[in-house]
Amino acid sequence: MAETPTATFTDILAAIKPAKANPKPGKLFINGEFVDARSGKTFATMNPATGEVLTNIAEAGAEDVDLAVKAARAAFEESSPWRKMTPRDRSRMLWKLADLIRANAEELSELETLDTGKPIFESSRFDIPLAAECFEYYAGWPTKITGETIPNTAGGEALVYTLREPIGVCGQIIPWNFPLQMLAWKVAPALACGNTIVLKPAEQTPLTALRFAELTLEAGIPAGVFNVVTGFGPTTGAAMVEHPGIDKIAFTGSVEVGKEIMRTAAKTLKRVSLELGGKSPNLVFADADLDTAAKYALGGIFFNQGEMCTAGSRIFVEEKGYDEFMSVLRGRAAKMVAGDPLHPKTRLGALISAEHLERVMSYVAIGRGEGASVAVGGERIGSRGYFMQPTVLEGVTNSMRVAQEEIFGPVASVIKFADLEEGVREANNSEFGLAAAIWTRDIKKAHRVARSVKAGTVWINTISTTDNAAPFGGYKSSGFGRELGRAAIDLYTETKTVWVDLNG
Repeated sequence: MAETPTATFTDILAAIKPAKANPKPGKLFINGEFVDARSGKTFATMNPATGEVLTNIAEAGAEDVDLAVKAARAAFEESSPWRKMTPRDRSRMLWKLADLIRANAEELSELETLDTGKPIFESSRFDIPLAAECFEYYAGWPTKITGETIPNTAGGEALVYTLREPIGVCGQIIPWNFPLQMLAWKVAPALACGNTIVLKPAEQTPLTALRFAELTLEAGIPAGVFNVVTGFGPTTGAAMVEHPGIDKIAFTGSVEVGKEIMRTAAKTLKRVSLELGGKSPNLVFADADLDTAAKYALGGIFFNQGEMCTAGSRIFVEEKGYDEFMSVLRGRAAKMVAGDPLHPKTRLGALISAEHLERVMSYVAIGRGEGASVAVGGERIGSRGYFMQPTVLEGVTNSMRVAQEEIFGPVASVIKFADLEEGVREANNSEFGLAAAIWTRDIKKAHRVARSVKAGTVWINTISTTDNAAPFGGYKSSGFGRELGRAAIDLYTETKTVWVDLNG
């Protein structure tokens, strides 16, 4: 991770220049039109790098959600242009959306960085291109969603086959850490399967979802197929989960909100898929390439300021390699410098909000109180915006709160372990099971550990890589259901069995 070349943090912030992207006041997107909330309420979306208001966004209430659901339901009816569209035509529309994301990549990258505080390097090199790639991947699926012919063993002459049909109206609630990419993960497979959508972006980061709504008009997506309701979880999100006209809820966010969604969705027996929190173990064995492992460990926890559900926040290091590994980790972490997120060489941006910064900082104090020591960082940077030093905690035991609770910020907890058995046992000693990484030159050991670790994704000698064709999801409190790949087609389709009597 390169060091930002500006002399001081004060100089960096003083040099912030206006972005080319111009955030506009945001309205709701319902039935193919941008409209104000019925109540007239709005809320501000902030620039985390400066603490200043970017623009004001319409705040949807239950009445607005109802209008969006009705539009989505009408668009799902058999007589609608969307339902009459052939799989080939749906495929072409998804390709068109991917092309439009690429054509507007510079603007979308800047909007993402302004709204999230993440470096433009990450928005432009990862988030926006990966969102386009997701639509390209699912553009190939509409013509390949097929049923099966089932051998009849019930007696008599019968033809038995299955159909894969869209679920219906899908309510999708996405987080603030990767706004457009998380939109793509949910919207692309849902559209590929023929569903209609009511999407709620996170209240902190609505800008790229609203710009994407404009792109759906350019792509020719029929009115009502894709709708955006901006607002807050306890009001807008709750109205979506409670609404009897929504057939499925897909949610990415916290464990507590996921539990509440399950409780509420049970009242209408909605299908639910949840991608929740993580406290991912990063297991470094003494026989690994320790220099490379330390380098990647930094990316695993400090990419996107550590605001990732898959962040390798528990770094387990085998005792025999601990000193060598930590020498590299400390040195590299100490050289990381936060800077203007719009500067192309910045690699560490701002945290999402003042409240979140305060929460993350509180965990540093908690760690100290539990007996951990701060090897690197641990302090807020400046007073403008929400910046924090990359932080490495040593002397951590796996029972400490900093090792068990999701911090969701640039704070790594380093834990020693004696041998393979202890490493695996402690890695699994967590309520979460989203991801894990393993570092070793012993391929047999790598596969043994990969099979033993309870996590939905396991990386060996790498970390934090994803592919649109590879299923993604968690064990335990990290949720259930798998996004991406063929698995997402299962999330957004129903299976219908058809019997045809061939007797007489």
